[in-house]
Amino acid sequence: MVLVSGCASTGDAPNEQMAVSRAAVERASGSNAAEAPVELASARDKMARAQIAFANKDYVQARQLAEQAEAEANLAEAQARSVRANRALAEVRESIRQLRAEMARAPA
Repeated sequence: MVLVSGCASTGDAPNEQMAVSRAAVERASGSNAAEAPVELASARDKMARAQIAFANKDYVQARQLAEQAEAEANLAEAQARSVRANRALAEVRESIRQLRAEMARAPA
């Protein structure tokens, strides 16, 4: 009875969650690496720890870490999008400033 309850507490192997999390970390690793390095490093670390837990058949821990890795990867992507959007906004504002300066210099 104890053996059965011990196996039940580990749960099923989180194969799907591991795959989803791996894909999220890989997707975030692309062009986002430079723009969200802290979040991406955290996602990679948690994914590596999830893989170790999975190999040790600690499926509860593996699932939790994989879910956290996915969340960190999604955060890295959102952070990278925000950085790129802010950069684009700064460029647009600079263009507007230059246009206004040119208009002010133009003879009437």
